[in-house]
Amino acid sequence: MLFDTHTHLNADQFEGEEAEAVERAKAHDVTRMAVVGFDQKTIKKSLALSRDYDGIYSIIGWHPTESYAYTDQVEEKLMELLQQPKIVAMGEMGLDYHWPDSTKEEQFTAFRRQIRVAKELKLPITIHNREATEDVYQILKEEHIEDIGGIMHSFGEDTYWMERFLDLGMHISLSGVVTFKNAPEVREVAKAVPFDKLLIETDAPYLAPVPYRGKRNEPAYVKYVAEEVAKQRGISYEEVGQQTTANALRLFGIHQ
Repeated sequence: MLFDTHTHLNADQFEGEEAEAVERAKAHDVTRMAVVGFDQKTIKKSLALSRDYDGIYSIIGWHPTESYAYTDQVEEKLMELLQQPKIVAMGEMGLDYHWPDSTKEEQFTAFRRQIRVAKELKLPITIHNREATEDVYQILKEEHIEDIGGIMHSFGEDTYWMERFLDLGMHISLSGVVTFKNAPEVREVAKAVPFDKLLIETDAPYLAPVPYRGKRNEPAYVKYVAEEVAKQRGISYEEVGQQTTANALRLFGIHQ
């Protein structure tokens, strides 16, 4: 019933435990997940997982902290891989001003180039935004992202920015942050976001929700995100699961 739209089951933290994590997810109502690959190693693992499991799909792209390594060769390889079966979106891409691995100019270039690849292939995109909200918004607006749409992954801004990204045709995806006591603005977003534009995710192994905050996150825990969203909206957990899964299937073009 639940669709974890952004997880890193391909991360080193799950090495050798992928099958067990998938089974735990199923036991917690998670029937589908999108595994995000953002560099050469994680892309390869994402594609392998989506081949091995019926309910796993791949999202692949180039992380902003890796922008310094985004070359013509990387882009050509991405374009080739993005045409494989079970690729549902491109990303995660965007801007990250927290880690100084890549300059702003390198990040701008890699971000814009990836958007143009996604538009050419008619794929939605998944956005990584850390401490760069205004610039992310401006680039998405200038690149006319409404042509393909996408996801504001692990959205952590307030309802003002929620409205602005919705106006660009983006979906809002909530992670375990919605359960954190110090994130009241995200709970307000959970109440306010149009139901047909809402997605849920874990970003595992990061951002584990309460009651597992501070521990390794995993796809099974998207259930706690759904429960918190249901609480904030005053509706049932089942309604949240059904609607967010329907939203993901529609955005990703999955017909089943």
